[in-house]
Amino acid sequence: MHVLIIGAGGMLGGKLARAVAAQGALGGRAVTRMTLADLAAPPLPADGPPARALALDIAAPGAPERLIEGRPDIIFHLAAVLSGESEADFGKGYRVNLDATRALLEAIRRMPDYRPRLVYASTLAVYGAPFPDPVPDDFHLAPSSSYGTAKAMAELLVNDHSRRGFLDGVSLRLPTICIRPGRPNRAASSFFSSILREPLAGQPAELPVGEDFRHYYASPRAATGFFLHAAGLDLSLLGTDRGLVMPGVSATVGEQIEALRRFAGQRAVDLIRRVRDPAVEAIVTTWAGRYAATRARALGFRAEAGFDEILRVYAEDDMPA
Repeated sequence: MHVLIIGAGGMLGGKLARAVAAQGALGGRAVTRMTLADLAAPPLPADGPPARALALDIAAPGAPERLIEGRPDIIFHLAAVLSGESEADFGKGYRVNLDATRALLEAIRRMPDYRPRLVYASTLAVYGAPFPDPVPDDFHLAPSSSYGTAKAMAELLVNDHSRRGFLDGVSLRLPTICIRPGRPNRAASSFFSSILREPLAGQPAELPVGEDFRHYYASPRAATGFFLHAAGLDLSLLGTDRGLVMPGVSATVGEQIEALRRFAGQRAVDLIRRVRDPAVEAIVTTWAGRYAATRARALGFRAEAGFDEILRVYAEDDMPA
């Protein structure tokens, strides 16, 4: 079985590539080769099946055809322009998040005798306020950001291409991934990781929202597990609605900080500076803080039970020594 990971140079894409290589199988089938694609050639796993790195812009003409020329059996699509950058650069956000995704789906449709499994990384930003608490799985899509709008449209394309039999797709609406290792990215949600990661490294961090703000999280380990699980799932169970809200931990920023205090003490907490940012608040306050994720849980998707567990996962997987 041939596995393609688009966006394999990112944090989550890299973790997924290493996990697929380590497992050596998906859905009971052996992985015999891997293609890892991103703007720059992604690093290849040290072990596992033969793999090649592909450097390309997925929004460039001809890129979709290059991606699927090896007729991959499973395609993980994680490439995206994130929320903050999509607001700052409207054209780039739509070009990558919508146009390139549609071009990929169309390239798959045009290839004869080809029906791959597509696991698409979507977002909870496909929803918009006002929200019930918790947000049910059948809540309407009404995004309040360019990022969420492009992702919602791409989800509908995945639904329709699956309905027509061109591919077998599923869209995973991911919680905010926390704690992300490395440096902050351009997502509006980046500070949720920064206010924990930087103090754990003895560095200051800025908190742009109030401590009563509630949000929804899963660790990188849990998110990797979502993709692995989706690769082998019987998607006929979903019918024509192929969008799934993933399980996660609902917590306020204050509860995050209390978990940090239990884990690393008051000295770490004291490194958090309260600096309100109206631009960030304008984006994140359009997101809900709690989701039912009933369908995904019934299908066997699992996340952490609480924020103390998310901190332990970070310490085990990503925290510098």
